[in-house]
Amino acid sequence: MDSLDLIRTFREVAAHGSFSRAASRLDMSKATVSKYVAELESRFGVRLLNRSTRSVSLTDAGTLLLERSKPVMEMIELTQAELQEHATRPTGRLRISAPQGMGQGDLPRLLGEFMGHYPDVSISLHLSLQLVDLAEEGIDLALRFGPIADDNLIVRKLARPRMVVCASPLYWKKRGIPTHPSELSQHDALTLSRFGPHPHWMFEVDGKPLDVPVKSRMDASEGAPLVQVAMMGFGVVYLPALLVQPHIDHGELVPVLQDHVRNDVWLSAAYLQRRHNSAALRALLDFLQTRIAKKYPPDKR
Repeated sequence: MDSLDLIRTFREVAAHGSFSRAASRLDMSKATVSKYVAELESRFGVRLLNRSTRSVSLTDAGTLLLERSKPVMEMIELTQAELQEHATRPTGRLRISAPQGMGQGDLPRLLGEFMGHYPDVSISLHLSLQLVDLAEEGIDLALRFGPIADDNLIVRKLARPRMVVCASPLYWKKRGIPTHPSELSQHDALTLSRFGPHPHWMFEVDGKPLDVPVKSRMDASEGAPLVQVAMMGFGVVYLPALLVQPHIDHGELVPVLQDHVRNDVWLSAAYLQRRHNSAALRALLDFLQTRIAKKYPPDKR
């Protein structure tokens, strides 16, 4: 039997001066209460209660235990209440990991809106070029584009945000706006390093996939620096709308070829446990899925 249960039972007996009244308060049998107190005395090797047929009183050792156990039990009860609150009401701090490029897109605004809806939730956002170990880094939720192969993670697909080909107005004015994806092979591409020294961009034309080799003017491990260079007029980027939409909204980037972009790139959320997640994490998952899917609906072709 857990020592805390034994101490809790002892305290009830001490408070009411009766095994019977303690049993009634704890919804236990009188025999079980007596057994728990005897077990506690056996563990400590000292008598805690003086028993007679009509009354129960504390020994010196029992008085000491009653006094010393009070702050411990109060702390445990307070902690239990707070944990139950975490399970039922969004509260506490969430630690989120995301690709570094998402720090320049709509993610900060979405997280701000979420905190507005849930004022008792705080957020720590960890932006990284590398895939983080959720358990080792203490991460509650990781946002990732593309497939997630780690079998230890629970993966929830949040949305299939559309891809966007875009460049600055100055670049399109200087180089001309393409009318077919194949024309991008004649443009300066700003590409992700994972595509290697000879990158290809995938499109869809007449319902069929089209692989377009592009000339990389600059590559980077994440999209954020490519977006900055694109706004300066030095090339074309092909990235999820979530990373570039604010710049499109402000006229800093202009999208093209939207009828031909690929629509099979998912943004997913990964976390460690399927069960017993906090109310804050469940609320964040639902919020992101609803808001991202609403703002960045997939192409319907």
